[in-house]
Amino acid sequence: MSAQVSAADLVAMLQDSRARTLELVAGLDRDRLMGPRSDIVNPLLWEIGHLAWFHEHFILCGLDGRPPLMEGADALYDSARVAHATRWSIPLPPLPETLGYMASVHEALVRRLAGREPTPREAELYQLVTFHEDMHDEAFTYTRQTLGYPVPTFAASACARDTGAGPWPGDVAVGGGTWRLGSEPGGGFVFDNEKWAHPVPIAPFRIARAPVTNAEFAVFVADSGYRVSAYWDAEGVRWRDGCGAEHPIYWTRDGTHDWTVRRFDRDEPLAPDQPVIHVSWHEANAYCRWAGRRLPTEAEWEAAAAGGPEPDGTLGAAKRPYPWGQTAPTPERANLDGGHLGCVEVGAYPEGDSAWGCRQMLGNVWEWTASPFLPFPGFAPDAYREYSEPAFGTRKVLRGGAWATRSRMVDAAYRNFFGPDRRDVFAGFRTVAL
Repeated sequence: MSAQVSAADLVAMLQDSRARTLELVAGLDRDRLMGPRSDIVNPLLWEIGHLAWFHEHFILCGLDGRPPLMEGADALYDSARVAHATRWSIPLPPLPETLGYMASVHEALVRRLAGREPTPREAELYQLVTFHEDMHDEAFTYTRQTLGYPVPTFAASACARDTGAGPWPGDVAVGGGTWRLGSEPGGGFVFDNEKWAHPVPIAPFRIARAPVTNAEFAVFVADSGYRVSAYWDAEGVRWRDGCGAEHPIYWTRDGTHDWTVRRFDRDEPLAPDQPVIHVSWHEANAYCRWAGRRLPTEAEWEAAAAGGPEPDGTLGAAKRPYPWGQTAPTPERANLDGGHLGCVEVGAYPEGDSAWGCRQMLGNVWEWTASPFLPFPGFAPDAYREYSEPAFGTRKVLRGGAWATRSRMVDAAYRNFFGPDRRDVFAGFRTVAL
C-alpha cells in the first residue's frame, strides 16, 4: 500500500468494510446475533457495537476529544475492559439501536475529512480502524461457520471466476542466505508486530509448492494419525485427548464411508484437492511428524513468499510485497475478499506464484508456521496497545491470508497469530522437507 492515502481512498475503504459487515449480519435474528456462550467466538451483536466503539474511540474521541455518541459505550464495548465471558450478559442495545450508533460514528468519520486531505496521523488511524473492522468481518465469517449459520451473501462473489486446476504436488528449493524478516519503514501502514525488518540467517530448504490438501490429510487420518501419540508433542497430546479429536472438526463420514465436511449449515462431499482447513497447529504439527516433514519457520515462509534467487541460486536480498511482485492483489492472482465464499483447489491461481514457484502463498487458507508469536527486536506498541503485546509468547504465527481475508490489509509480511488449539479459524498449512 502506498505511504500516501487520500481522503477519498480512506472513505472508500471505510464504506467497503462497513458494507461487508452489514452483509455478514443481514438476516440474523437476535437469537443468532447472540449465539451460545463460547470460549472462542463473540456474540455478533456485541461485536457490531465494538466496531463502532473502536472507530469512535481512536478517532472521534482520541483525536478530536469529542464525547461518546452512545452513553455508556465504554462499559459495553471496550474489549480491554469487558471480559469475554460477560459479553452475553451485559445489557446490549437491540440491533436497530446498535446499527444506528454504528451509522452515526461512520457518518462523523466521513464528514471530518470532507474538503481536505488527511494528516499522516489521521491516515494511519483511519486505516487502523478499517483493518480492525476487516479482521472482525473475517471473524464474523468463521463465527457463522462455527455456529452452523447459513453461508453469507457477498456482493463480491458475483464476480468470482470459475477455478479448477487440481492438486499441485512437489517441493521447490529455496536458497540460503540472510533474510530481512518483517516490514521496512516507509512503505505505508504497518502493524506494530511487523516493525521492523531485521536480518535472519536462513539455511537452504525445500518447501511444498502448495498447502496440504484434504486428500493428503485424509491419508494421515486413515493411517491412525490421530491415535499414534508419537506424532504428537506433549501439549498436542493433551489438546487431542482433551477435545477428543479424531479428524478435522467439520469432517464426518457419510453412508458410503466417504468424508463429508460441514460448510456453514450444510454438509458437502470433501473436495480432495482443496487445502485442508480448520485444523489446529497441533494437528498440522502431528501431520508433519507423520509425513517426515516439518512446518516452516515464519522467516522461511516469508523468504519463500517474498524473496527470489540470485543467479547462483542463493536467497536474494530484494523483497516483494506480494509473491508475484509489486502490484496489489487482484481476483486473477489470489483467492481473497470472499469472492468464492470458500476455498478453491490448490493448483488454482498460477498467476500468483512466488519467484521460487510456490502457489497460493496469499489467500485460500492461512498457513500455520513453526514460530511462536514474539516481538521483533526493538518492538514498541502502537496506538492500539492491546493488539499484539498481550499475545506474545502464547500464540503461533500464521501467514498468507485466507479466502475471507480482505486483500487491502494483507501482504507477504503480514503476521497473524492464534493459539495452537484454535480450529475455528480459516487455517491450513504447507510443509518443509527435513
